[in-house]
Amino acid sequence: MIVSLLYKVARKLLSVPGVLLRRDIAKDAELLVLRHENAVLRRRISGPLRYEPADRFWLAALSSLIPRRRWRTVFPVTPGTLLAWHRRLIAAKWDYSTLRARTGRPATKAALKKLIPQLARENAQWGHRRIQGELARLGHTIAASTVWEILHAAGIEPAPRRTGPTWREFLTNQAEGILAADSLRLDTVLGRRLYALAFLEHGTRRLHITGITTHPTRDRAAQWARNVAADLGSHAESLRFLLRGRDGKYGQSFDAVFEAEEMEILKSAPRTPRMNAHCERVIGSIRREALDHVLVMNEAHARQVLTAYQQHYNAHRPHRARNQLPPGAHEQPTTHDLEGRKLLRTRVLGGVINEYRYAA
Repeated sequence: MIVSLLYKVARKLLSVPGVLLRRDIAKDAELLVLRHENAVLRRRISGPLRYEPADRFWLAALSSLIPRRRWRTVFPVTPGTLLAWHRRLIAAKWDYSTLRARTGRPATKAALKKLIPQLARENAQWGHRRIQGELARLGHTIAASTVWEILHAAGIEPAPRRTGPTWREFLTNQAEGILAADSLRLDTVLGRRLYALAFLEHGTRRLHITGITTHPTRDRAAQWARNVAADLGSHAESLRFLLRGRDGKYGQSFDAVFEAEEMEILKSAPRTPRMNAHCERVIGSIRREALDHVLVMNEAHARQVLTAYQQHYNAHRPHRARNQLPPGAHEQPTTHDLEGRKLLRTRVLGGVINEYRYAA
């Protein structure tokens, strides 16, 4: 549209000297054509001769000042080519494709197209009409058919799923009520293998490490379970599931401790550590952040190291799942005027781990 307007203005301006000055403008136009053709030839280095859009624009505009019978001798292209350039530049004036694109229902915003599949994935029982209602409550006006089309394009069935949620969705939905358990193995400096049991609360990320022994048995595991239940205290009322593996040390007495707290026992599939990924990951953190940097001498030393790391993990270590809050904190401290305040460092495990805080 803009190119067409500029083309018409150029043609009008080129015809002004012939009207005002009463002179033969055709000869001047021929000179301009020849000069422009010379510039095109100088610009060419190698390969076939090609005309840029600006060249077509200029030559087509000058053609209106030269009689058509002289086009063959003046212009380097055929008269048909000149007329084709002219039609192409003028045709933009009558092109209403951009106007047609603005008519009808407005396009769905990209943010809304991203939000609809998110609502469908996070709410497995919601159909497209339920999602439309939730969007209306959020202030988004959208047709149910549009929601259906977006879900279909994303490969998500619009009707509510009748089967149960996946294992990952179940763990996410029930995170506040899950306590996970897994065994922790470590070696002393003399090559002696020690065993401990780690419990992790999915909701708060609070860590419990109990028991250090060289011979884990069902009786010992049951005693460790009783120790953890005692540490949980009244907090055990908010836990609904215990997630554990299928190791032989978990016996009926071990499960009975948590069943007495009205917890349901969930067993992960054989050789499937990803089903207990949170506990596996915290054990990896214990190794990377503490055990890989400390030479454990004996059971007493191992108990001291694990206790120190547990205190650091629960009271100070930030967690991405809790917006960088440690398990024991509910909100980030608000500190003002930090300039001039002394930064204190607390060494944990002889400096293997450092904790920082500002002096009061």
